[in-house]
Amino acid sequence: MKDNPDVLAIFEGYPADIRERLLTIRSLIAETATQRDDIGELEETMKWGQASYLTKRPKTGTTIRIDRDNSGAGDVALYVNCQSSLVSDWRTMFPDLIFGGDRSVHFTQGRPLPEDALRQMIGMALTYHSAKRSAARSRV
Repeated sequence: MKDNPDVLAIFEGYPADIRERLLTIRSLIAETATQRDDIGELEETMKWGQASYLTKRPKTGTTIRIDRDNSGAGDVALYVNCQSSLVSDWRTMFPDLIFGGDRSVHFTQGRPLPEDALRQMIGMALTYHSAKRSAARSRV
């Protein structure tokens, strides 16, 4: 994944504690993508004013966005497409986390990031489309 200067500039504008957590999540996204053969090439870009990560070739997953959380549910959040089943699946798998509707999971400064859960959620998001295609083929 190539660094996107616009994303890095957004992160630089945040207070140090928020920036550090976002950069940790960003690192987990990049690590997960490089460590798994079933995840396509990753691109870092900006969408809706937020740092966004999507698979380009092949298009294996749905876009992940990360940003400061302005909802009051936490300090930073990881967002996915609300039309996906991801947050519903994560809510079942990780009931102790804080979720925002069908599109986000929120993290507060006073608690350590659940890195193992995050790696699993990131992997599921970055393989969402390929997993759906595989499930559809197995039903035929």
